[in-house]
Amino acid sequence: MTVRRTRLGRAAAELLTLPVACAALLVAGAGSVPATTLPSNHRPATTPLVQPVAVFGRDDRVQLPGKLAALETKIGLLYDRRTRSVCTAFCVSERIIATAGHCVFRTSEEKPPPLGGYLFRLRGVKPEASSSIAAAANGGGSQNVLSGAMRINTRPPIDASRDWALLKLTKPVCSKGVLRLTRRSPEELMQLGKAKQIYQVAYHRDFANWKLAYGPACEVRRDFEKAPWGNIARDFTEANHLVLHTCDTGGASSGSPLLTDGPQGPEVVGINVGTYVQSRVLMQEGEVIKRFKADTVANTGVSTSAFAGKLDAFQRAEILGKPDDLKQLQLMLASRGLYRGKADGTYGPQLRAAIEAFEREENRPVTGLATVALLQRLSVVASGAPKPATVKIEGEGLISRGQKTRRER
Repeated sequence: MTVRRTRLGRAAAELLTLPVACAALLVAGAGSVPATTLPSNHRPATTPLVQPVAVFGRDDRVQLPGKLAALETKIGLLYDRRTRSVCTAFCVSERIIATAGHCVFRTSEEKPPPLGGYLFRLRGVKPEASSSIAAAANGGGSQNVLSGAMRINTRPPIDASRDWALLKLTKPVCSKGVLRLTRRSPEELMQLGKAKQIYQVAYHRDFANWKLAYGPACEVRRDFEKAPWGNIARDFTEANHLVLHTCDTGGASSGSPLLTDGPQGPEVVGINVGTYVQSRVLMQEGEVIKRFKADTVANTGVSTSAFAGKLDAFQRAEILGKPDDLKQLQLMLASRGLYRGKADGTYGPQLRAAIEAFEREENRPVTGLATVALLQRLSVVASGAPKPATVKIEGEGLISRGQKTRRER
């Protein structure tokens, strides 16, 4: 999948023919990337070698070294049994995995497949563990996905920094351990990259018959010879959460973790999303008459700073599962002028946006989640009862003054 942006300045309007800079994002995972054949027993099959999406200089990918063997029980495959598309995903709690948002919801130009077809499998667990998205079999999967966006915009400004998703699973398949999310500033990430302390572990369609690949010593930068940061930042939303890296990637590596070693082992600093390229086209009277070969600038990732703070609330959330409850939620939000869609008992972008608007009104953490607590709060608001005082406790979200926690006792 390719995204292009054409900039046409004043000089272009005065000339008949002019080379114009274009930007593109290539996503290495689901969507229009060629589908990978998966047999009926849902095991990834041997596939012919194909060109990796982005390799910078020499291909440094090797099989997972012994010192990182435990990652086989924490990093798995997320694939759709209907479209046979494949991404990498990793465990962040016993029942929650993280991946790229486009692996689940696709892009703004694509129709997402039903979530009931998705399966997460940990190949390093014996016997192999697998699970579907919670409630997806009954049409309730969307409520159990917390993401930066439900549609990834592929035209600048590109939504790479919103291209993350946390998925709640039906079963606690991540019982062998999870990966810790650690937030690092852009400056810290660049320092870690300079010190060769950032690496990637992922599945790749073109690598070793579906064994995890280790990409060592990834560089993280902001400025590039042909693409200064000022130009790059204009192509992306929320560029402060963007990670430009040189880990070697291949198809199905979308959603894989960018890692650094912490005191307790590997820690996630970002999620791999795709490849950022720039090219030039020749314009004549507003029409493209020639396209030049694209130059790969860097691979893109989204920093954990964009979503790590939402994991705790997602773990604790009691998600509404009944269509009647969702319909009631829609009606209550509509009565406040926040929801303008159909009261059909389904969760989609309009309902999510309405929930987020209400959460902002109440100065609550913005999640967009359809929860039991949200429905109860709307009922209280509708009855005219006063809003309870709240206190912010670090790491615990917002709680009522009337509640007590172990920390308060």
